[in-house]
Amino acid sequence: MHGALAGIRILEFSQIVAGPYTGLVLSDFGADVVKVEPPEGESRRNSGAVVPNEGKYFQSLNRGKRSLTCDLADPRGQELIGRIIPAFDVVVINYRVGVAEKLGIDYATLSRLNPGLVYANITGFGDTGRYARRAGSDIVAQAYSGLMAAEAKTDEFGAPAPINSTTVIDRAAGLAAATGICAALYHRSRTGEGQQLSVSLLQTGLELLSHQVMREPVHDATLRDPLLGRLRERRAAGARYDEIAALRTSQGMRFASHRIYYGGYHAQEGALVLGALTKRNRDAIRAIVDVEDETDDPAFDQSDPASRARVETWRLALQERLLTRPASEWVQQFVAAGVPASVVNFPEEMADDIHVRETAMMTSLVHEVTGPQQVVGPLVRMSKTPSAAIRAAPPLACHSREVLREAGIAGEEIDALLGAGVITQS
Repeated sequence: MHGALAGIRILEFSQIVAGPYTGLVLSDFGADVVKVEPPEGESRRNSGAVVPNEGKYFQSLNRGKRSLTCDLADPRGQELIGRIIPAFDVVVINYRVGVAEKLGIDYATLSRLNPGLVYANITGFGDTGRYARRAGSDIVAQAYSGLMAAEAKTDEFGAPAPINSTTVIDRAAGLAAATGICAALYHRSRTGEGQQLSVSLLQTGLELLSHQVMREPVHDATLRDPLLGRLRERRAAGARYDEIAALRTSQGMRFASHRIYYGGYHAQEGALVLGALTKRNRDAIRAIVDVEDETDDPAFDQSDPASRARVETWRLALQERLLTRPASEWVQQFVAAGVPASVVNFPEEMADDIHVRETAMMTSLVHEVTGPQQVVGPLVRMSKTPSAAIRAAPPLACHSREVLREAGIAGEEIDALLGAGVITQS
């Protein structure tokens, strides 16, 4: 037992990313998380798997948990969940709206059996409104919320391209759900009341863009409304997506210094990024690299179309200068001067990165099937109630018998359920 949530038991009906990530975060805080899977296992177990059922993608999102299989399409499986739910404090679920009711694991049903239950429901579009029953996924939420267009990424055909490196909305929604669960558990500790939490990918996507989604009359009349007018005109004229997206990115001239000092550059032996948000940082870069520009001059008119060519000239001059030395040497100088900067690493390198190792950001675990592994450790460290990655992701159904015994189900009945295929045990 460890962590601030030691003694809290969580039953997780989850798949893909948002729900599993919620459970992972809570397990790092000490909660006992039991993942309920269908007898054949969650479909993502085999995404990119080399060892059957044990893909790295699945393992990375489900460490710290135990696995219980249960056929929820079988009334006996639904009854079983109803019998064990009083032994749990929290339910995490990210099924499409309406599915939980069909399976008898919705909040109304389970809270009657456990009035103190905290029930976190993660959906694509929310649990009310005209699109509540639409299927949702990270890429769809990126498109609907505006995040995809805000990035303005396109593929080789000029079509919209998502943020593919990670499921940013899914993971942010998982963090939101974990935060809400902790707040609800605190409320329950004072009042004894359970409650239902609603988290959606769409709401999360909007929050990630809150400064762009919000409405404010002066800003809108000056910048938003003219831009929307041009966007709608181009849509009506049949313009391609990449042509329309280019209209929005053209607003970047309002931040000419960002174009030069907040972005990526080629260098010898790799690439680097600069993250200078203050004039002091930008002046430090100018001194180190020995380049000049006027983007911080109060007289520089960023709204003048002619300014774009000047900005690009200055950026190219900086690029040419950075190509004269290795990326690591430039970054060493920038960092010494207090400038936010980094070489560009590949994710496959990071487990062996010296700083990552010195700060114990990785954790050593042993998986029962695949053996020793290094996993990314908890996001939050706590001095009095330490967080920890306590176990590797569970092999399918390896805890079914154990979890049911803890909930008071007799061994003979467990054997009967196994024989009927309602549950499985590896």
